[in-house]
Amino acid sequence: MSIPNTLSIAGLDPSGGAGILADVKAMSALGAYACAVVAALTAQNTRAVTDIAPVDPRFVRAQIDTLFDDLTIHAVKIGMLGQRAVIEVVADRLAQFAPPHIVLDPVMVAKSGDLLLEQVAVGALREQLVPLATILTPNLPEAGVLLAQRSVETVREMRRVAERLRNLMSYAGHRWVLLKGGHLPGANTIDLLHDGDVMIELPGHRIETRNTHGTGCTLSAALAALLPQTDNTPEAARRAKAYLVGAITHADTLDVGHGHGPVNHFWQSNSTVQ
Repeated sequence: MSIPNTLSIAGLDPSGGAGILADVKAMSALGAYACAVVAALTAQNTRAVTDIAPVDPRFVRAQIDTLFDDLTIHAVKIGMLGQRAVIEVVADRLAQFAPPHIVLDPVMVAKSGDLLLEQVAVGALREQLVPLATILTPNLPEAGVLLAQRSVETVREMRRVAERLRNLMSYAGHRWVLLKGGHLPGANTIDLLHDGDVMIELPGHRIETRNTHGTGCTLSAALAALLPQTDNTPEAARRAKAYLVGAITHADTLDVGHGHGPVNHFWQSNSTVQ
């Protein structure tokens, strides 16, 4: 394929570490042409989210319809949506346009601990968007919310959670769960990739840095960029994780804010220049 067109439907983080700005950086760094639909507005920096402003669901719909009317979108990444009404609009329009790849990152809480999704919207996310996703990328706390259970703490428990999450998804076509193990205790950060039949472990080790703002956004955006270029979900997941590991490893070369700073999305090109 030539350069794929990828779309992020997510919130705006003015600091650039997460949300659509981070998504556009990751997609661009991995060879995709990035588009964005603003689904929520936040006032935040590396230390806190100080305010959230909703976007009119009708305007979210207009953005999506206008883009799909003109562009061929090869993959969509969904991040922070904030409101139940926005979730319903996004689900309706993606069901209509049916892009080949839909990466759903069920963003609920910021790195600072601030809530990014209305409690009443969790059911709509689980019932309307999860079945549309071709790959679901929750971390352990998000998986717990989706399944209405506590967050698990072992790889063995993660396997059962991955199976339960896969049961929430449609069985039409090939669908995957990428359950992220970054919240596991200890030095290992094992992720699990599951399609209902096979369970693939993606091993990793914790990197000592406080600059991890937007890691979930970056990984899901990387998947959206790589899936049209590989058309092989396990390979795309391995490459997306390797890209994220590099971005975290090089995060301390940036000097952004005084809290949880961003990862270095352009670490590959920066390393080449140096």
